[in-house]
Amino acid sequence: MSQPVAGFSKLNKEEKIDWLKRHYLQNNTEAVKILKQYWNEDAKLQQLHDEFTENTISNFYLPFGIAPNFNINGKLLAIPMAIEESSVIAATSKAAKFWGSRGGFKAEVLNTKKIGQVHFIYSGEKEKLQRYFKEVKPKLFKSVKEITANMEKRGGGVLEIELRDKTASLENYYQLHCNFETKDSMGANFINSCLEKFAHVFKEEAEKCPDFTSEEQNIEILMSILSNYVPECIVRAEVSCPVEQLSEESGMTGEEFASKFKRAIRIAEIEKYRAVTHNKGIMNGIDAVVLATGNDFRAVEAGIHAYASKDGSYTSLTHASVEAGIFKFWMEIPLALGTVGGLTSLHPMVKLALEMLQKPSAKELMEIVAVAGLAQNFGAVRSLITTGIQQGHMKMHLMNILNQQEATPEEKKMITDYFKNHTVSHNSVINQLEKLRQQ
Repeated sequence: MSQPVAGFSKLNKEEKIDWLKRHYLQNNTEAVKILKQYWNEDAKLQQLHDEFTENTISNFYLPFGIAPNFNINGKLLAIPMAIEESSVIAATSKAAKFWGSRGGFKAEVLNTKKIGQVHFIYSGEKEKLQRYFKEVKPKLFKSVKEITANMEKRGGGVLEIELRDKTASLENYYQLHCNFETKDSMGANFINSCLEKFAHVFKEEAEKCPDFTSEEQNIEILMSILSNYVPECIVRAEVSCPVEQLSEESGMTGEEFASKFKRAIRIAEIEKYRAVTHNKGIMNGIDAVVLATGNDFRAVEAGIHAYASKDGSYTSLTHASVEAGIFKFWMEIPLALGTVGGLTSLHPMVKLALEMLQKPSAKELMEIVAVAGLAQNFGAVRSLITTGIQQGHMKMHLMNILNQQEATPEEKKMITDYFKNHTVSHNSVINQLEKLRQQ
């Protein structure tokens, strides 16, 4: 059994890999070769990647693709997506083409308020705490002036600070609930810096206050941290067209398509087992763009799934209706994104992705990301109610199967041609490849 290693972070990259090879890779020199194969030849670029995180030994690549033909608010865009799932970009692109001839996508940012909290314990009288908060509140705003100066020049800053009584849920628990506007930055570091300053001043001023002299009335700061739940940082995306324009290649009339589509969405609204998979499909589109543009997809995922449960039960993020002969499909989701700061100015591919999108503001990026999620969901539900999900998915998966079998370029072409008119499954591809090789 391997022993714990001391000072691992101080080893250079070669030494880290050598330690890994000896202790966990059974001295596998091929594994070492693979790790080094993914190093950038440009040493300066590799150093940049190494410094993004801790204990770097190599780079992990994802395909970087483009979904073209997105008409968003009258502007034609090609959306960069970083994702390994083969059918996502194809489905998203197909949806973009479909809606491009039906008026395109409409998107609108409804609000951009972000949240941070100082969590603390106080066992004294509530009236004294409330009175103290009113007195100290102006000092809290003043205490962060140095931190907020640049943000305020861009129109952002601290919007509000509230004292919230949470003692009904946890004994003696209160919080400073703070609202922020961070403009084109995601704002995590800005918010956390403000919160920690609030906590320091809130505690320091309390120690001078006559109301807080006894030990049981002391304010105990537990933690200060932003929230990734941003129910007031909302973007809406939608598409609509006359029902008759929904007629499908499958032979469905527009009315039939709209009726089945609406029911499929309704099922996702009322059945959480379906809703989770339904929303996962939305996140296929969202995460791919969030990742390509250097934003935090984990924070986005957490916030959006929490929003899907905001009314007490997990439900669909998208909705559909037919009124007066008009089909409408829409979604409202929380998105805290940035186009400045973080990786956006450091990672070469992220900078390129934002350039492809015509250097959007944070609000514009929110609209683009929401549209990508809506398009992906439309494509998935459309497949489900017409041909079924596997037909398109397995055809896109065909190349992965062939690569697993180390098919030659000639074999790939012949197998791909064959499956243009046959159903793809893992076994059918293997069998056809074996027949071809026997011939």
